[in-house]
Amino acid sequence: MEIFNIENLSFKYNKAEKNALSDINMKIRSGEFLLVIGQSGCGKTTLLKMLKNELTPLGEKSGELFYKGNKLENLSQRESASEIGFITQDPDAQLVTDKVYSELAFGLENLGLKKEIIRSRVAEFSSYFGLGELFERETNTLSGGEKQMLNLACVMVMNPEVILLDEPTSMLNPIFSAKFLNTLKRINDDFGTTVIITEHHLSEVFRLADRVAYLEKGFLKAYNSSKEICRELRGMEIEKTLPAPARIFNAFSIDKPCPITIKEGREYISKLEIKSIYNSDTEIKLSKTVLKADKIWFRYEKKGKDILKNCSLAVKKGEIYALLGENGSGKSTLLNVINGSKKAYRGKIKTDSRIGYLPQNPKNVFVKDTLEEDLKLINNSYKEIISEFSLSKYLNTHPYDLSGGELQRASICKVLLTEPDILLLDEPTKGLDNFAKIKLGHFLRNLCENGLTIVLVSHDLEFCAEFSDRCGLLFDGEITSESNSREFFSNNLFYTTPMSKMCKGIIDGAVNVEDIIGNG
Repeated sequence: MEIFNIENLSFKYNKAEKNALSDINMKIRSGEFLLVIGQSGCGKTTLLKMLKNELTPLGEKSGELFYKGNKLENLSQRESASEIGFITQDPDAQLVTDKVYSELAFGLENLGLKKEIIRSRVAEFSSYFGLGELFERETNTLSGGEKQMLNLACVMVMNPEVILLDEPTSMLNPIFSAKFLNTLKRINDDFGTTVIITEHHLSEVFRLADRVAYLEKGFLKAYNSSKEICRELRGMEIEKTLPAPARIFNAFSIDKPCPITIKEGREYISKLEIKSIYNSDTEIKLSKTVLKADKIWFRYEKKGKDILKNCSLAVKKGEIYALLGENGSGKSTLLNVINGSKKAYRGKIKTDSRIGYLPQNPKNVFVKDTLEEDLKLINNSYKEIISEFSLSKYLNTHPYDLSGGELQRASICKVLLTEPDILLLDEPTKGLDNFAKIKLGHFLRNLCENGLTIVLVSHDLEFCAEFSDRCGLLFDGEITSESNSREFFSNNLFYTTPMSKMCKGIIDGAVNVEDIIGNG
């Protein structure tokens, strides 16, 4: 049975020159797990919002949308609220109460259900999601991963027919991201709930999907099973975003079932005649130390828990140093101590360099009504760098009206205009698709070749593996392991790339897809 039937759907935002969606035809089956992929700006988020009346943007629409055989526009607000859930990429955006238990009950209370039903439903789903230990916690004390899991529980407590998710793992660390997606698949299997999700990071979610829809510039270019669509996308630019096993498979053009999981990929690469790609001579020789954190201790409250404990770090001129670790491990705190916005109660930060800092929320960087006014505050020579990031057409736009990826690029531009010697970046790839990330990575590498030093915090392991010189793992307040990026990702089991997992024990030293393709 089809839960959504989309017929000749086109949509154009007010004042926009081109359609965001053009002639979309899709039939989405009840109970399926559908993944929607494509570059930023291709129409993924617009398509999701068109499937829930309350979120439908203003603009010109043509075509028809049917939900369970009836026109979607005829669905009542109550039915839409209870039957079609929506989760955004920002874990904080949907939290409305101060306690976990009241957050779980909030939607049911608004539907006017009896207290007995609310208590029973909240108890059920609190147990299902393992929220018992968090039940009486204040929502603002939860980690990003815990908040996003709570958001999912709050949707599921309404017993929906459909869950729409717009890049829900973009702010989560790799371990919590996998946990969230596996919980989502469990919901799909246990309850038959239809899942429609957009994602840029495809390694984990691709294997869970029944079908995949690929959008390009508002058009539906491919719509097929997860394995078959990999073949269809062979040779296309979007292929670069596919899971590592599929990219390796396509590169060698073998006419067999396409692998999309690590397990399937390991079986495939074991037959390749490549044993090792590691060369110790490739380690980058770096120059003098320009930043040193020496035995830093920090806590937010005088009698509170230490967030940083005897934490030391030395960064050399011209390198990209990546700080990795789980949510709450102290990564962002360490950046704030380095930039001086937080003061350690023991230990010292030693540097003679000018520091630029981009916080995790890029909105905090902007204070004016247009992007151009904001950039002019810093430096009048902004047009060249804004062109590098493909943002020239947004100069007269309010920064808050930019998409997540556009806002992230604009904030980096503004910080770079301060001409820092050391650049601190907190989650710089958040909201960027693979193409924008690659472009950003090469841009940052070029800056380092010209003397800039970069320290970044990231959950994006593949980005760090490709573009960082060294990596450090922050755990329990201190850096517990540190090495050049190839050694770091080759030696780790969880904080590593899908390619490294796939090659472990088969091809020594392989970290990126290009390692195999270039040696095949």
